[in-house]
Amino acid sequence: MILVIDVGNTNITMGVFEGNDIRAKFRLTTQINRTSDEYGLYVADLLNLKGIDKEDIEAVVVSSVVPRVMYSLNSGIRKYLGLTPLGLDVGTKTGIKIPIPNPKEVGADRVADAVGAYELYGGPVIVADFGTANKYDLITEDGSLIAAVTGPGIKMAANAMWSGTAKLPEVEIAVPDTILAKDTVTSMQAGIVFGCIGQTEYIIKRMIKEAGLSKCTVVATGGLGRIISENTDIIDIYDPDLLLKGLKIIADKNKSKLV
Repeated sequence: MILVIDVGNTNITMGVFEGNDIRAKFRLTTQINRTSDEYGLYVADLLNLKGIDKEDIEAVVVSSVVPRVMYSLNSGIRKYLGLTPLGLDVGTKTGIKIPIPNPKEVGADRVADAVGAYELYGGPVIVADFGTANKYDLITEDGSLIAAVTGPGIKMAANAMWSGTAKLPEVEIAVPDTILAKDTVTSMQAGIVFGCIGQTEYIIKRMIKEAGLSKCTVVATGGLGRIISENTDIIDIYDPDLLLKGLKIIADKNKSKLV
């Protein structure tokens, strides 16, 4: 079995693959001040709760956009699983080309998403990842990640609205029955959700137009991707496990480095 881990700004998401099937998934909040023992115990205990013997984990692959977490997390995995994680960085085989001036600027999560989308759904493909930030990445037919657009995520935008105003309350992020809102809560929900849908549709259409593409598959992922994908025709596929699948594919491409 292979354990894949994505360290995001809000959550650390983990998946255990048995072959190409996801045997278990779990997540932790991302906290910089956890010790290596805390991370190691969390991982070992979560595996145990899912009925997985930690001795059955053969390799660990990690993508991260939070460098300050990595020393403790990697140390914890070495201590409690006896494995050295493979980190996703510029030297890792991915099968994706990044023809931009500084490939190091592309986050590991975006690379993993790109690998998953390209390998599973082909190219050209746009990945729309709805997480802490909304990320839109274009991968060409030959597997080149040529463009990346980044905007505020739904929760980030919502938090900014109700924390920066005196009277607007914190509301559930949900799709209202109509955009013709007549009360404060519904008006905020309409602005948050339909605003994100509008952002998504415009950005994707503009990316496809400027890239000169006649057709392009659009794959959505991320925690709030389902809400968006169910309310627009611009998205073809919703795959909540795209990033984890991308990390598993990267693991397969780097078997010689896994210990």
